[in-house]
Amino acid sequence: MAITTLGHTGLWVYDLPRMRDFYERVLGLTVTDEDEGLGIVFFSARPEEEHHEFVLQKGRTAEIGAKQQHQISWRVASLEDIRAFHKKFEEEGVEVQQEVTHGNAFGIYFFDPEGNRNEVYLRIERDVRQPFRKSIDFGRSPEEIYAEAERLLSDGGAAYQPVQ
Repeated sequence: MAITTLGHTGLWVYDLPRMRDFYERVLGLTVTDEDEGLGIVFFSARPEEEHHEFVLQKGRTAEIGAKQQHQISWRVASLEDIRAFHKKFEEEGVEVQQEVTHGNAFGIYFFDPEGNRNEVYLRIERDVRQPFRKSIDFGRSPEEIYAEAERLLSDGGAAYQPVQ
C-alpha cells in the first residue's frame, strides 16, 4: 500500500464569488463543477486529465490572516510562465510575498484575496539541499534570471533568506 500522488486540496472561504474569480481569472484554473446551493466550486489545471485538484467552499470560520495551511503550490511548465505570472500579479495588484530561487525551482509566493499563501513554481532539474531560498527578480530577462540564480547558488553567503 502506498500513496501515489496528492489528489486535491480545498479551502473554506468567506466570499466565494471573489475567490472563484481569483482562481479562475487570475490563476487560470478551469471550473469543472459547482453547486450554488452548497456553495462549492471545483477547479482543475488539467481538466482533460483530472476532474479537480482544488476546491473552494463557503463556510470559513477562521478570521482573514489566520494561518490555515502553509501554502498551496501550483507547478508551471516554463520560465515564461513564471514571468507571465510576475506581470499579471503586478497588473492585478496581487500581494506578492517573495520571488525566489530554491536552487531546484523558481517560485513566486503570493496571497489570494482571503490571505491564503500560494506559490507558482517551476521545477529545475537539479538537486539542491533545502531549505534554500534567495530572492530573485522575475521582471528581468531569462538570461539575467538564470545568471543570477547561478550566482546565488555559488554565493558563499547564507543559503536561506527568511521572508520579512
